[in-house]
Formats: sequence, C-alpha cells, structure tokens
Amino acid sequence: MRLPSLTLAAGVALLPPTTLPAPAAEPLVHGGRMAHGSPVAHGGSGERQEGDIRAADLMAKVRDCGPVSRGRYRSDDGGPAMIPVCGTRDAVFWQGDMDIDCDGRPGRLCNRRTDPLFSDATAYQQSDGRQLSAEDLPYVVVPAPSRIWDHRASGVHGGSVVAVLHRDRVRYAVVGDVGPTDIIGEASYATAKALGIHPDPSGGGTDSDVTYIAFKDSRVTPIEDHARAVTIGERLARKFAHGE
Repeated sequence: MRLPSLTLAAGVALLPPTTLPAPAAEPLVHGGRMAHGSPVAHGGSGERQEGDIRAADLMAKVRDCGPVSRGRYRSDDGGPAMIPVCGTRDAVFWQGDMDIDCDGRPGRLCNRRTDPLFSDATAYQQSDGRQLSAEDLPYVVVPAPSRIWDHRASGVHGGSVVAVLHRDRVRYAVVGDVGPTDIIGEASYATAKALGIHPDPSGGGTDSDVTYIAFKDSRVTPIEDHARAVTIGERLARKFAHGE
C-alpha cells in the first residue's frame, strides 16, 4: 500500500550479516514496452536489460546481506517489518515489492484523477526547477531518514543511480523522491512500465520479486537526464557485477 511521500529526518546503524531469501517467483503482471525508446539488449538466455549487464549477474552479488540499516522496513502500511537495507563497498540494496509513485509534475497519466494519493511535488526537482515527472522519468523512492536508516549516510542522495531488477529485466533509474520512514519499495510510473510491471498508481505494482541496487556516491546531473543515468548505471553495474 502506498502512502503519501514525505520529506527528510535523521539516524543510522548496523546489524550482523544474514542471507536474503530468494525473491518469490510470480507471473509478469503486464507486458510493457521499455520507456523512452531506450535500446533493449537480449542475453543468450532471453534476458532483457538496458545495456549488456544481465539480471543474473547482478543477482549473484546480492545473495548475502550485510545490513546497513538498524532495523527492517515494511513493504506496506501495517505489514510486518521484514526488509533490511544491505550494503557492500560500492552499493546498498534491498529486495521486496514495487508500489507506484505518480507524484510530481501532473500529466495525462499521473494526476489527481488517476491517483487518489497524488502530490504535485517530489523531494528533488529538475534543473529548470520543475517537479519530476513520474510518468516520464524512471525514479526510485527511498525512505525518509530515521533511526532505521539514513540513506545519506550510505552515499545515496537525489540523483543517485539505481539498478532496478524484476525477473530477467534490468533498468536504470535515479533516486527522485522520499517516502515514509518505515516503508520501502516504491518507484515511479515510468520505472514500473520499463520493467513490464503494471504502472497504474491505483491498482498496479507488484507484491514481490523486485531488487533495488543503489550505487554509492553516484549522481546524475541533471537529474532528469535518463540517457545519462543509463550510461552511468551500465558502468557501475558492470563494476559491481564483474569488478571491471
């Protein structure tokens, strides 16, 4: 369940390493064309992604969790807190669901009519001062800083690059909004559409099988330049997966 986006607070700490459960397999909800006309590459196993990094290559690097969060997050309001934020030297990551964020600049697909929780503001803005467009820009929502975790302490900020994985797909997004302090697993309409997830803010999203890998100290400038996010994301994902 999606809640209204929030603004920032503070807090952070550590838990001992653990092993993440494998994400539950589920049928792809809706077929989807890749957003913004970005090229789609096909791996030998039929995997599809932006660039040449396969989802399996990245998943192999996030099997074990060294938590950087003090506690765990809920995927939905009122649900159990089961999701840790994990860390490596180069990235932080979490695995769970995807709720649809339609906040920001109103458009044909994201507005008060299509989304009962619509907000016309995002935590970060474009270079021209306008709010981000959830229906055009692939972005990810991070929890507001709290005693559970402060994303800023992990080198994650507005414009940081995130590799988002769903089943056999890899797409690149930026951190574009901030959500509730105790819930994790939300991304923009454009991110969901690019991954083949039903992007409707009122009934879309998916309950599981999404992995978010946020690369530390990365930043796309201007934040709305998705092509640059893909270029930076491919380079950082290759380093993360293969050490190149």
